[in-house]
Parts: sequence; structure tokens; C-alpha cells
Amino acid sequence: MHLDSCLNSPLLESEMNFDSNLSRFIQSDGRTVIIPIDHGIAIPVTGMPDPVALIEELNPEVDGYVVNFGLARMGAGAMHGKGICLRTDGYKPAFDPKLDEGSYRLYGANDASMLGCNAVMNMLYTPHPHEARIFREVAELVSESFEADMPVILEALPFGVGRPADYSLENIAFAVRMAAELGADIVKTAFPNNASSDDFRSIVESCYVPLVVLGGSAMGDDQALLSMVKSAIDAGAIGVAIGRNVWQHPTPVRIARALRTIVHDDASVDSALKCLTD
Repeated sequence: MHLDSCLNSPLLESEMNFDSNLSRFIQSDGRTVIIPIDHGIAIPVTGMPDPVALIEELNPEVDGYVVNFGLARMGAGAMHGKGICLRTDGYKPAFDPKLDEGSYRLYGANDASMLGCNAVMNMLYTPHPHEARIFREVAELVSESFEADMPVILEALPFGVGRPADYSLENIAFAVRMAAELGADIVKTAFPNNASSDDFRSIVESCYVPLVVLGGSAMGDDQALLSMVKSAIDAGAIGVAIGRNVWQHPTPVRIARALRTIVHDDASVDSALKCLTD
């Protein structure tokens, strides 16, 4: 680890409780912009050769990050003062002939505390061939995180990652409610296929913990991305957890700024789009 990272590491901060950990992500307006940079454990990553430099550029526009153990350690200095969420599981889409193993636990709340993180994140797939194991691992994570004053963000997706055809309104609603029932403090999920803002509101209202919406694979369509985010926020989502649509964007800082204006300033889509040209 670089010396400046050590000197500015959250490991040197006084112990934080649940509320102070959560407040690193959720700002005074009750909303949050989170950038996941955890994809390197699951898929080939292009467009992010230097994640620490990326974090430093994005910091003025975002509230927190989702990272794997390695980046949580090496990038601690760059993320100082931001919410740091440790990805506690591995997950890979199925590649023939490799079967889909689903999500599998790698780390826990103690690892997150040791690294100075403020939350943990784990996948929750339902239904899935390995659903029983996934549910038990999530329950264990929730239990140990509760003892450690560590907020839990569950990424709730029907069937698995990269299955957008299965992300119907009904499937998303069930996955989200299951995450809440298992003890999530925040649920990260996808915006359902062909859903309206009112449709998504029904999911928000049936879930008694806050929701953040993910972006999925890079869309290459700024207006579509920002329109989806605006619909989710209008429906009651408290923010976004969007990775590839930011760091694979031609101008990551500008698209992050556009997301921030919608989430924190209630900007219109047209207004947010101006962040990409101003």
C-alpha cells in the first residue's frame, strides 16, 4: 500500500457505529449515489485500468463505492471520507461448460471492519438452483453484521446476474421483499422490464427498507439511463448503485455528475443531460 493510502486509511478512524457507517452513504437529504467497482471478480473488466485514479476523479460527484477486498485495502486513501462497501461474495455468469454456481461467500463483517469499511454487500438470487445455500450464507452475513454495527446491502436479483429477461415486475418485487425479510438494511435491485415509475413505486411501497437501483451493463444511451434513474427516484428509490454505466462511459465524471443532479437535486432528465456538455 502506498504511504499516502496508509496515512489516510479509514483503518485509523475511531470505531464507527451503525448510524455513522450508514451516514457515509445516505446523505442528509436521505439519498445516495454509489459507484460499484467490484466487477473484476466476476467478469473481464475493460475501461478501468487504474481504479484508484478513477475514484479520485469521481469523488466530488459520489457518496460511496462498492469494492472487493483488494481495492478496499489499496484504495483506502482515495476513498477516505466516502462510504466504502465491501463486496463479500463472488459471483460469475455461467460460461459453457461451467455451470452457474450463483453467489458464494468469500468475506464477512469482520473483514469489512478490519478494512475500515462502512457496509457489506452480497448477492441474493431467488429462485436459483443454489438458493438454499445462498440464503443461509446471506443470513449468516446479516447476523454477524448486526453484531458488528455494519449495514448490509443485499443485491436482490431474480435467478441471477445478467438475466435481464427475467427481471419482470413480479420477479423483482419478490426478490426485493425477500432481501428485506432476510435483514437487508438497503436493497439494490434492477428496474423491471417495461415498467413505469408507478410500477416501481409498488415495489418500493412493498419493501420496508430503502431501495437503490442498479444500472446493469453499459447502455450506451445517456437519455435512457437517466430516464430510468429519474423514474426510480420519482417512485421512491433513495438513490443509485451504478457502475459500468459510469466507469465505462466516455466521460465518467460527467455522467456521475448527471446522476448526482437527479438523485440529490431532483433535476429533470433534460437538465441532467446538460452535465454531459457543459
